[in-house]
Amino acid sequence: MTQVSAIEAIREKLPDAARDIRLNLQSVLDSQVLSQEQKWGVALACAFAARNEELRTAIQEDAKAAGVPDAVLDDAKAAAVLMGMNNVYYRFRHFMGADKAYNTMPPKLRMQRLAQVATSKADFELLCLAVSAINGCEMCVRSHEQVVLHGGLTDQHVHDAVRIAATVHAAAVALEV
Repeated sequence: MTQVSAIEAIREKLPDAARDIRLNLQSVLDSQVLSQEQKWGVALACAFAARNEELRTAIQEDAKAAGVPDAVLDDAKAAAVLMGMNNVYYRFRHFMGADKAYNTMPPKLRMQRLAQVATSKADFELLCLAVSAINGCEMCVRSHEQVVLHGGLTDQHVHDAVRIAATVHAAAVALEV
């Protein structure tokens, strides 16, 4: 008897309204571009950002079963938490417009974890980019994309990470409807 993965169990629970998400949740995790650590790191960070405990637990279980190191889990948590703060702050600045005084004021928000990654800088920034896409912060997405590309990853890495972000977020919504 074959054991069903935790994500497969989640897929089976999704309502008919999320039929497409059932299929997408499997296909986006089959990325041929992202490494195992990148794929699971993005999925974990996005599950934390989506705030659905059941989905987060399932993704964590399957990541552990795939042998993903604890450093990836640590970076995924940090990316979700830091972007929870930064996306609000920088989205506010962007909404207010470049001519506002807010854009010249220093943030005075501690962000040391951005420089103290547990995995690699490019991978951590990829997690931050995916979470920023969920949180809708254009400035952060653009900023993280630059660092990711400068760090040696490609447009395809970014694309696959955002596909995972979109699908994980949709699965979290589907579990609530």
